[in-house]
Amino acid sequence: MWRSDELLKSIWHAFSALDVDHSGKVSKSQLKVLSYNLCTVMNIPHDPVALEEHFKDDDQGLVSNQGYMPYLKRFILEKARDNFDVQDFNKMCWTMSYKKNISIKTLLISNEDAFKVWCIFNFLSEDQYPLVITADEIEYLMRMLLEAMGSSWNQDRFAEYKLQLKAGGLSAWELINLVGVAHFSKGMNPHTVSMGITQVFQELVLDVLKQGYLMKKGLKRKNWTERWFLLRSNTLSYYLCEDLVDKRADVVLDQNSAVESLPDKDEKKCLFLVRCADRSFELCVTDKKRKQEWIQALQTCIQQARLGQLSPHREARRRRRELRLKHAIQEEELAERMEQLQATNENKQRELESMRKKLEEAAAAAAAEEQRRMQSQTDLQGRFMLDLARERMVREQMEQQVAQKSSELDQYLQREKELKDMYLRLQDALDHQRDAKQEEEDMLKRQDRLLAEEVRKRSELEQMQQSSESQALVKQQEEERQAQERALQEATRQLLTLEEERHGAVEQYQVVTKKLVLATNKTKKWKTRVAHHEGLVRLIQPGSKGTLVMTNWGPASFTHAELELRKKSWQERKSRENPLLQ
Repeated sequence: MWRSDELLKSIWHAFSALDVDHSGKVSKSQLKVLSYNLCTVMNIPHDPVALEEHFKDDDQGLVSNQGYMPYLKRFILEKARDNFDVQDFNKMCWTMSYKKNISIKTLLISNEDAFKVWCIFNFLSEDQYPLVITADEIEYLMRMLLEAMGSSWNQDRFAEYKLQLKAGGLSAWELINLVGVAHFSKGMNPHTVSMGITQVFQELVLDVLKQGYLMKKGLKRKNWTERWFLLRSNTLSYYLCEDLVDKRADVVLDQNSAVESLPDKDEKKCLFLVRCADRSFELCVTDKKRKQEWIQALQTCIQQARLGQLSPHREARRRRRELRLKHAIQEEELAERMEQLQATNENKQRELESMRKKLEEAAAAAAAEEQRRMQSQTDLQGRFMLDLARERMVREQMEQQVAQKSSELDQYLQREKELKDMYLRLQDALDHQRDAKQEEEDMLKRQDRLLAEEVRKRSELEQMQQSSESQALVKQQEEERQAQERALQEATRQLLTLEEERHGAVEQYQVVTKKLVLATNKTKKWKTRVAHHEGLVRLIQPGSKGTLVMTNWGPASFTHAELELRKKSWQERKSRENPLLQ
């Protein structure tokens, strides 16, 4: 049973051959000739009026392939039956197309072999126009062709050729040129190449699974005759000889058919039986290997009929197409997924770019903030260093002041010690002055007594003179008087000396008193300065844990109450030590 899609491929070649200027359109007159030839080959009555009626709305007179297909399906293919020879149909389409596309003279194969390659192309090509054969189908065809010619397959060489192959694949004429120039069969006998092409053509196009001479037992006379048997997917035909001219019968192999091995009999070996619905055949081969091959091939055809499958090559072609379609779908899905991924990637890139810009802005802001922070930290550090330097300077000043106050305190203590010594010396001088005064008073009292005694003695002397005492007594009295005068002069002289000493002690006392007053004033000034700089005391000695006195340098080491107590205690101690300061 022919397939309409395979017939359309052959018609498409004929239609393309009529399109001389490659515009995709053919004139109505040429389509009439093509339609007439098709109807003649397919045993269909031709109706030229139907073509005019179908294309009456086309004023330009040219018809495209898409416009011709509805007419072809409706008025030709739907009317066709199985009463025509498909090979004659293909021959007619081949004759119309090959002369305009290839030159047989440049090929190493015959016109008949080129036609077979063209038919193989129609069988293996995709069901899309323009027709092309893919790289997978080219590899499948070349493998079968080289195996049929008895040559080995070189995968590396085909891989190199596949790299040079254009993306879409090869057209029918490019495939014929590939086989005709012996690209993969260089150095082989042309007859071997022709036999290989014929074998592949029979297997793929004619659907021949196995063929060869077999001995057949007659149905009526029971004699054994040699016939050429041809096994297709659903029929077993046999001819008088291998030229396939004189066909004797066609046996349909269906799901009820069977094949079984027979034992040797009548001096015949390697027997097997083919049982069909209407008749059975007893067949004989020359050896067991061929017997097994025929039995296996027949069982394969019967099994395919039971499963409703196509021929092995058609089934393999269907699987390859499904696989290519699956790969194409997967590639499309992969392409869509890649586009989606690319779109997602672009979105991600844009997001990353936006994030990068935001990060850059954030980094710039962070850098600016860091710079401001560093500047602020630098300023703070500068102010801190300045405060630290100021504090160091203040501390140095305080240390200097403390050292100065310590020195002044040492000087004050030294001065106090000197004043104590001076006070002691002054006190000794005062004691000495008191003693001198006491001696002066005693001397004055003695002098008064002496004067009184002298007055008394003078009066006595006068009385003695008056009483006319003796001159000796007067002389003695005169001597006594002179002695008393000398004693009085000596006492007077001593009194003057004591008076001079008293005046010197008084002057010295006045000088010491003046110095003591100056020292007291200086001491009062120092006490005022100490009270003004109360914080220095904190550095000299610890104070109590009560409320401290606050100074310009911080809390002092003592409270106001402790300061008053210390002042009072110090004043009392000084008053006891130096009464003159009271």
